Amino acid sequence: MIITHVGGPTALVEVEGWRLLTDPTFDPAGGHYAFGWGTASDKTTGPAVALGDLPPVDVVLLTHDHHGDNLDTAGRALLPGAGTVVTTVAGARRLGLPSARGLAPGQVTRISAPGRPDLDVLATPARHGPPLSRPVVGDVVGFAVRRADDDRVLLWVTGDTVLHGGLRRFAAGLSVDVLLVHVGGVRFPVSGPVRYTMTGRQAVALVDLVRPRVAVPVHYDGWSHFRDGAAGLDAAIRAAPRATRARIRRLVPGAATDVGALTT
Repeated sequence: MIITHVGGPTALVEVEGWRLLTDPTFDPAGGHYAFGWGTASDKTTGPAVALGDLPPVDVVLLTHDHHGDNLDTAGRALLPGAGTVVTTVAGARRLGLPSARGLAPGQVTRISAPGRPDLDVLATPARHGPPLSRPVVGDVVGFAVRRADDDRVLLWVTGDTVLHGGLRRFAAGLSVDVLLVHVGGVRFPVSGPVRYTMTGRQAVALVDLVRPRVAVPVHYDGWSHFRDGAAGLDAAIRAAPRATRARIRRLVPGAATDVGALTT
C-alpha cells in the first residue's frame, strides 16, 4: 500500500491496483470557511500535491460533504471525474452525482473493475462532536476497506470523530492493516471546551485498542480550528507505550510512502 498525504484529511491511497482518495481538499491556503452555527476556520496550509498532478482516481472516500475542511471548492470539482464517490446517505443526496453511493454506518458497498480484486467498503461509526450533536454537525462516517470476502481490513479511515463508545465497540476485535486516523482536537470559541475530533491522546488510545500494523495520523494541522494539533499529537506519541508508538507513522506531505514496507 502506498499513501501520499496531500494535506489535511486528504490522502491518495494506492492498494490492490486501486487508487482511493480520501476527503478531497485542494484549495490554496488563505481561505475562510464557515461551518454553520457560528463556527468557522481559516486554511493555513495549501495542498502538498496540486490537483493537476493527481493521477486518475478510482474511488473517493468522502466522510462528509458539508464541511469545507473535508470537501472544498477544488475538491468538489474533482468528484464528477472520479469513478465512484462513497459518502453518507445525506451527502450522496446533496451531491446529486450518478457516481455517488450513500452509506449509513454498518452498510457495505462493493467496488468492482476488470482486472482488479473487488473491494468492500463498510461505513463505520463516527460522531463529529459531543453526545446529541448530530443535528448540529451533521452525519459523518468512516470507512473500512476490505478485499471482498476477507475479514482483514486493508484500510480504516476514521473520519472526523471523537473517541466514543460506539467507535470503541466497533474497533474491538478488528484486524486492521493500516489505520488512517483523523486527529486535531477541533474546538471553536462559540462552543468553549467542547471538542469535535480526537485529540492526540485519544488517537493514541484508539491505536492502542486497534493495534494496526501501521497508523497514519492526518487532519491535525493546516487549519485554525485545530486546538490540539501537531503539538498535542507529538506529545501523545512521546507518552505512548513503546509498542503503540512504534505503530504510528507521520508521513511527509506530498511524498508517496510505501507503508507496506513499514514494520512496527
